[in-house]
Amino acid sequence: MRVLVIGSGGREHALCWALSASSLTDTLYCAPGNAGIAREAECVPIAADDIPAIRAFARDKAIDLVVVGPEVPLVAGLVDRLNEDGIRAFGPTAAAARLEGSKGFTKDICAKYGIPTAAYGRFSDLGAARAYLKKVGAPIVVKADGLAAGKGVIMAENVEQADAALADMLEGNSFGDAGAEVVMEEWLQGEEASFFALTDGTDALALASAQDHKRVGDGDTGPNTGGMGAFSPAAIVDDAMTACVMDEIIHPTLKAMADMGCPYKGVLYAGLMITATGPKLIEYNVRFGDPECQVLMARLMSDLLPALVASADGGLKNLDLRWYEDAALTVVMAAKGYPGAYGKSTVIGGIDKAEEIEGVTVFHAGTAQKDGNIVATGGRVLNVTARAATIAEAQKKAYEAVDKINWPEGFCRRDIGWRAVGN
Repeated sequence: MRVLVIGSGGREHALCWALSASSLTDTLYCAPGNAGIAREAECVPIAADDIPAIRAFARDKAIDLVVVGPEVPLVAGLVDRLNEDGIRAFGPTAAAARLEGSKGFTKDICAKYGIPTAAYGRFSDLGAARAYLKKVGAPIVVKADGLAAGKGVIMAENVEQADAALADMLEGNSFGDAGAEVVMEEWLQGEEASFFALTDGTDALALASAQDHKRVGDGDTGPNTGGMGAFSPAAIVDDAMTACVMDEIIHPTLKAMADMGCPYKGVLYAGLMITATGPKLIEYNVRFGDPECQVLMARLMSDLLPALVASADGGLKNLDLRWYEDAALTVVMAAKGYPGAYGKSTVIGGIDKAEEIEGVTVFHAGTAQKDGNIVATGGRVLNVTARAATIAEAQKKAYEAVDKINWPEGFCRRDIGWRAVGN
């Protein structure tokens, strides 16, 4: 098969890494890719949200499958346009991608179909939002309704913080159109987990479990980010919990989408809070998580390509996936200043030395090749990933590899996996 992956991050590098190992992959392209992806695929200089150019390239190269990595082109309707061209694509349509494109849309589905989630309110008017805040109090979570690159969530510990977040989004325009409406929801207590299921619109197949670390600082402190590291498996998501999540959250959501005339195909990523009364949905993402995808691909024993094709074609009912018993852990190396302002074009060395450690793969999340050097081009730049018999061993290997990378302008958390290893 001739395969085109869309995106330029660590998630897309992990997908290209897995797809390049498939015996069914004849030619692999990535648009636009990055310096690490160039080792696995032919990178083409087309932006991930340039839908006309992607369509033209897919037609010209007779692409058999387009794998859409990031959420922006999904919400913008890339899969719809490819389907119009008769090109098979992995991912949801624009109508189905509203599960991530609008947090309020998802919350309303939860309310209608009895899917367990936090109590909430939706507001576009600051006065009404403040009245709701006065009624329910704090702590409370304030979210921009639309896409905000993982940064539109404010964990307000008091009313003053919540009020400032509301004013910032609804009047200050800090998130543009994404913050024109806000969702305020109950601050849930429990342990977070990332749950992934492949779906073909009717059937769903649960993937391996994972947990990520959203806060920028050690001990889960500081602002939320797109993710500073992840590990798999997550002990809290055992077989019984998996069955519960599929029955109470995933399958009712698929029914809701089918009832609305926009069946969901692709990977459905449920951010969960495992509470004392069971799992509750925090939010949906309509693509593989980043950096969770990196640890999932490190543990996947089966060929990824047939699974993606089955999702796109409606053949998941008879598919199963095998996973390595080993654990995997990834540490995100980010540019100093992230998730705020950060410098770019800083030189990174030592990646080859890091990958000499057995079981270690360094996925590139924001890099380019310049004058013979690898340089940083984004906030989250590298995903140092290790597979080993236990999470503790994977953690040790990952940080051993981190310490071989020479990048003074970068930083990472030093406690990824702390819940699993108890440090």
